[in-house]
Amino acid sequence: MVSALHRKLLRELWHMRSQALAIAIVLGGGVATLVMSLSSLEALQITRDAFYRDYRFADVFVNLTRAPERLREAIEEIPGVQHVETRVVAGANLEVAGFDDPVTGLLQSLPDGRNAELNQLYLRSGRFPEGGAEVVLSEPFAEAHGLRAGDTFGAVINGRHQSLRVVGIALSPEHIYQIRPGDLFPDFERYGLIWMSRSQLAAAYDMEGAFNNVVLTLSREAREGDVIERLDALLAPYGTLGAIGRDDQLSHWYLQTELEQLEMMATVFPTIFLAVAAFLLNVVLTRLVGTQRDQIAILKAFGYSNFNVGLHYAQLVVLISLVGLTMGVAVGLWLGHHMAALYQTFFRFPYLEYQLRLNVVYIAVGVSLGAALLGAYSAVRAAQRLPPAEAMRPEAPPIFRATLLERLGLQRWLAQPSRMVLRNLERKPGKALLSIVGIAFACGILMVGRFQEGAIAHMIQVQFGLAQRDDLTVTFVEPTTPRVMHELAALPGVYGAEGHRIAPAVLRVAHREYRGAIQGLPPAGTLRRVLDAELVAVELPRAGLALGEYLADLLHVGIGDTVEVEFLEGRRIRAEVAVSAVIQEYIGASAYMDFDALHHLLREGPAVSGVHLAVDEPARPEVIRALQASPRVAGIADRGRAVESFYESMADIVLVFAFISTLLAGSIAFGVVYNSARIALAERARELASLRVLGFTRGEITYILVGELAVLTLAAIPLGFLIGLGLIAYIVQGVESDLYRVPMVVGTSVYAFAATVVIFASLVSAAVVARRLYRLDLVAVLKTRE
Repeated sequence: MVSALHRKLLRELWHMRSQALAIAIVLGGGVATLVMSLSSLEALQITRDAFYRDYRFADVFVNLTRAPERLREAIEEIPGVQHVETRVVAGANLEVAGFDDPVTGLLQSLPDGRNAELNQLYLRSGRFPEGGAEVVLSEPFAEAHGLRAGDTFGAVINGRHQSLRVVGIALSPEHIYQIRPGDLFPDFERYGLIWMSRSQLAAAYDMEGAFNNVVLTLSREAREGDVIERLDALLAPYGTLGAIGRDDQLSHWYLQTELEQLEMMATVFPTIFLAVAAFLLNVVLTRLVGTQRDQIAILKAFGYSNFNVGLHYAQLVVLISLVGLTMGVAVGLWLGHHMAALYQTFFRFPYLEYQLRLNVVYIAVGVSLGAALLGAYSAVRAAQRLPPAEAMRPEAPPIFRATLLERLGLQRWLAQPSRMVLRNLERKPGKALLSIVGIAFACGILMVGRFQEGAIAHMIQVQFGLAQRDDLTVTFVEPTTPRVMHELAALPGVYGAEGHRIAPAVLRVAHREYRGAIQGLPPAGTLRRVLDAELVAVELPRAGLALGEYLADLLHVGIGDTVEVEFLEGRRIRAEVAVSAVIQEYIGASAYMDFDALHHLLREGPAVSGVHLAVDEPARPEVIRALQASPRVAGIADRGRAVESFYESMADIVLVFAFISTLLAGSIAFGVVYNSARIALAERARELASLRVLGFTRGEITYILVGELAVLTLAAIPLGFLIGLGLIAYIVQGVESDLYRVPMVVGTSVYAFAATVVIFASLVSAAVVARRLYRLDLVAVLKTRE
C-alpha cells in the first residue's frame, strides 16, 4: 500500500527531476569510474594469476655466461628450491621480408618436441619445434608481420645466417609485457620472442651440456632472499649477473606497476565524484527542507514522528542514488570491458576473464549510498529537529548589510543588477564557496586527462631529442676493442660514432642497494648526453659517479657521498666511489661515469659494449644490412622508429583516458552549475518576479541569475588549476619508478582545455536556466505565500 509520504516523495522527485538527474549523473560518474577501475583491475589480476598458475611461472630467474649442466643438481639441493629448469637464451638479429627496419629477437630454448617445465608456452596454434630450424613465435610479433605456421624468416644466430621456419604461435607468462630491455613501451614489429629446440640452440652457441639461464620455483616455506643468496654464491664463478625474484622480473614488474596505477585511479577519481555528489545532495535537500517548513509542521502535527520525517527525506536521497548507481554500474561495466581489452593489447594474455563480480557491485553500492547519505545528513537532521510551532512560521528574512564594495564606496561603478549579484553572493558565502569548490574539482580532473599526453610528449622529447640523439644504437655480443667505432664510422652514410661501456653492477649505501649498470660515456659526447635539472647538457666529471635524480633519492645520497659499487662481471671488483653529480632523466635509473674512469675502475683496457651512430636517412637501410651481417652485433635499436611505434601504440590509451575524464569531469561541472542555478531560481523566483513587476526587463533579471553563475565559475577556474596541479603531482608521484618518471610539465593547452570545457558546461547550464526564467509565470509566483 502506498502511503501519503510515499506519494509526496514521488511528487517531489518528479518536480525536481532535472536537478535529481544532474545529481545522479555526477554520482553515476563516480560509480562508473569505480566500477571501471575495480572490474578492470580484478579482471587483469584474476587472468594474470590463472595464467601464472596454469603455465607455471617461475619464482627466481638467473642469467649467466656459461655453466655445466651438472650444476643443476647442486641448485636443486638448495633448501627451498622446488623445481629447476636450465635453458639456453641468446639474442639475434632478425630479417623479415618486406620490413627494412632493424628487428631484434630473443631466442629461448625448449625441450625437443615438447613444452617447457616452467614458464610454459600457451600454444595458440601449430606445434612445438622438434629440431632443426623449426621455431615457435610470440603472437604479438607474428601478428605484427603477418607470420603464421609454415612461413619462414631470416635470423643471424651467433654470426651465422639461418632461415627459420615457423611451426607454432604462442604466448608465455614470462613475457606478458613483451618489451625489449632498455625500451619504455612494447614494439611488436621490431622485437620478437622465438622459442626453438634446446639441441638446436645449444649447438648454435656451443652450449651442449651447458646452460646460460636458469629459472626455478620455490616451496611455500622458502625465503626468497635466502635462496637467491645461496644461488648467487653457487653461480658466481660462472659469470652470473645475480639472481632476481619475480617482483624484479621485467614483464611482471611492468604489469604490477600498471595494476597499482589502476588501484590509485579507483581511489582518487571516485572519491572526487562522490564528494561532489554528496555536496549537491546537501544543497538540494537543505533548500527543500527550507521551502517545506510548513509541510514538515503539518506532518508532525498529524502524528508523524521525527523518524518518519527524516526517513522520508533519506528515501529521496536513496532514490536519486539508485538512479546514479544504475547508470554508473552500466557505464562502468561497458568502460571496464573496453579498458581491460585495451590493456590486453599491451599485456598479452591468452585470454581475459572479465566479468562484473558481485563484490565490485557491493563496493559501489556501499560507497555511493554512504557518501550520499553522509552528504545529506545535516539536511535530514534539520528536518527531524524542526519543532512544529517554529516550522509553521516562515524563515526570518536575511539581515541587510552593505556589501564590501558598498562599504568601499565602489557601488557607483556598478549597475543595480551587478550590485544585486555581489550582494547575494556575500550574504551566502558558504553556499558560494561550496559551489566554487565543486566546479574547481571538475576543472582539476580535466587537467589530469589532458596532462598525460603533453607530459609523455615532453618525456620523449627530452629523452630522445636532448639526451639520446643517435639514430641507431648497436650492441655487441661482448665488450670489444674501440677500433670497431672507426670501422662503423667508415660505413657509407655514417657521420658520427661514439662508443659506450655498460658494466652491470650493484650500488649499495648502508642497507639500501640497487641492481643496475654503470654506463661509461666519452667526454664531450654529442650522441648520448647527460642533462642537469635545467635540461642542459653537462660534461661528466673526470672521476666519480653521476647519478640520475631518482637513483640518488633511492640510495639517499647527494654530491660528495660515497657509494659502494660491486661489478657483476669480469673480476667482480668492489670499490668505493664518490657521487660527483646528480643529473635529470625520465627513463631508467642510471649511473654514469667518464669512459676512461670506468675502465680504470674495472681494471681493464679500453673496451666498448656498443656504439651510438648518427646516420643519414637515405643510407640507413644499407647501414642496417651491414650491421645485421656482423657476427659481433647482438642487437640494433632504431630510436626514431621506436618513438614512432610508441606514439602509434599509446594513442588509443591516451585518447580513451582523455575522453573518459573529459566526459565525467564535464558532468561534474554541469551538475554543480545547473543545480546552483536551479536552486537560485527557486529561492529567488518571487524576488525576480517582483523585479519584473517593478520594471526590470527579462534580460536584466536573467543577468542577475546568470551573472551569479558566471562569478562562481570564473572564481572556480583558478582554484581548479591549483586542484589540478595537486592531483597531477599526486599521480606523478604514484607512477614514479626506476623504469620511468612522468615529468610534471603542465602546458598552457592543459589550462586552456580545462577552462574551456568548464565554461562550456556553465554556458549550457545557464542557457537551460535562462529558458526557464523567460517562461516564469509572474502571477503564479507572486501568489505564493511569503
